[in-house]
Amino acid sequence: MSVIRSEIRPGAYFDSAVLMQLQRGLTQLPGVADAGVVMATPANCELLEQSGLLTADAKQAGVNDLLIVVRAESEDGAERALTHVDELLTRRRSAIAQEFRPKSLETAFKQMPEAGWVLISVPGRFAAGVAHEAIQLGRHVFLYSDNVSLGDEVALKQAARAKGLLVMGPDCGTAIIGGVGLGFANRVRRGRIGLVGASGTGLQAITSHIHGLGAGVSHAIGTGGRDLKHEVGAATARQALDVLTRDTGTDVIVLVSKPPAPEVATQLLAAARATGKPVVVDFIGYPPPGRQLAGLHFATTLREAAEVAVKLARGKAGKASDGDTGSSPSPQPPISAALRGPWSPAGRGSSAVSSSLITNQPITAPFLRGLFSGGTLAYESMLGLQALLAPLYSNVPISEGQRLPDLLHSQGHTILDLGEDVFTVGRLHPMLDNDLRLRRLRQEAADPEVGVILLDVVLGEGAHPDPAAELAPGIAEAKRGRSLEVVAIVIGTDEDPQDLGSQVQRLAQAGAIVFQSTTEAVDYVSRRLGRDTGAANPVPVALDRFDQTPFAALNVGLESFYTSLVGQGAAALHVDWRPPAGGNERLMAILAKLKKQ
Repeated sequence: MSVIRSEIRPGAYFDSAVLMQLQRGLTQLPGVADAGVVMATPANCELLEQSGLLTADAKQAGVNDLLIVVRAESEDGAERALTHVDELLTRRRSAIAQEFRPKSLETAFKQMPEAGWVLISVPGRFAAGVAHEAIQLGRHVFLYSDNVSLGDEVALKQAARAKGLLVMGPDCGTAIIGGVGLGFANRVRRGRIGLVGASGTGLQAITSHIHGLGAGVSHAIGTGGRDLKHEVGAATARQALDVLTRDTGTDVIVLVSKPPAPEVATQLLAAARATGKPVVVDFIGYPPPGRQLAGLHFATTLREAAEVAVKLARGKAGKASDGDTGSSPSPQPPISAALRGPWSPAGRGSSAVSSSLITNQPITAPFLRGLFSGGTLAYESMLGLQALLAPLYSNVPISEGQRLPDLLHSQGHTILDLGEDVFTVGRLHPMLDNDLRLRRLRQEAADPEVGVILLDVVLGEGAHPDPAAELAPGIAEAKRGRSLEVVAIVIGTDEDPQDLGSQVQRLAQAGAIVFQSTTEAVDYVSRRLGRDTGAANPVPVALDRFDQTPFAALNVGLESFYTSLVGQGAAALHVDWRPPAGGNERLMAILAKLKKQ
């Protein structure tokens, strides 16, 4: 009989990557069956309880405490595992060379004064303070951190706008500035299509499609998921449109987001018309006024947005390609054509690469479960499925009646965005850590009413280095012994470090039916389960540091983002950040008051 033991470390701080590595290290110890290493937030404690790992002692931990839980085969095994925690932390080797690492932004800027950007991925309750400091130092901000209050977001963007600076975020996962990917970004060629996106995976999908069509990207500017809410008023999106309007390297603009607040949509479309450049608009789920209106081109899918943008860019260039070289590269082949072996298109225009797995046999279990790392991909799936599948629930509902009552238990057809705040407090985003998704995959596969599981696999800079290595065994295990279809949407390019072809083949070998777009996957799932049924201009952003050559940035938070910058040839410096006053709220408030004096 197994035993569970826990340890609480009050006020201990480690970034999410360290916690993930520590958890994996513990699970690999002899006699250890499972482990959890998280910050003791209510959401994380609830997830531990769902996994049977929350002990009575662990319930005493506070939100600022590190909680370590081990399930082992014996009492001795559990105790030995806990004693190995410090050893595992000591053995951990940083991916960053052991050069001097500054402890503060101020010191970092003295060491690298040319840095025009600050990348911030610290825990949400500290992120606004770090971002304000970067703005005061006159730098643009890529704010990956989530769980930042709406009030702080508004204040940050107002402060940045007053200084002619840009704040991308909070909760901004993707950007490409001058060919350098920030956060989760795919490797795409330079070109003359600029993008503004209130969604990270939306930007990834469109930029990947643009690359696949032989075209290229000037800049892809993320705004954060809440930028188009009424309270924020599209502050970053409007600044981004102005940047791309003044950028001589951008001929066509793509604007993509989930549905904006109605009054914000009106203002943003007015700003888009004022650019004087062709603008492709994909407000997913927003009823377009037509296919084309006053220089605006409306698309209804991410793929269509890319196709329309490429056509417009080629029309403006008067040549076959909008690439920087002036040459006419051949369009990239579809995902299936790049593979070798038995994987081939499924026919009828579909790019499913595991056609041998597609069957006309009826699915006996009636329900779909979608487990997504990309919020926009989850939302686009919801839009495509809601007319055909009922009842449909989600933690990112289109209408309030679709809201999932219990996030830990699916019902009916369910689409989950596992990158939402409630799932990422104190843990890595699912694009970096598959642990939570694999646990949920096992849970959904055990439900006899589930006939199809839908996943996304998003490749590129900053993302998991080999997602198939973890997902493929989980898929094979889920399918073993029962009639279950697993459908995977793979977003990436042939130049991404994860090796697109290898990822697709291993997923297919595990039994997944693989598509390269949400549209194709939703179409397949629907057939298997469904039934027929005028704004003011923004303050100009200073372009001297925005599109600097070489790109230079300071990184505060996840070391993987620093490593990605260096790998792309950018100048970067990692700040060895720690929470002020050890995260003690009272002492932090005192220090803040002293700093203002």
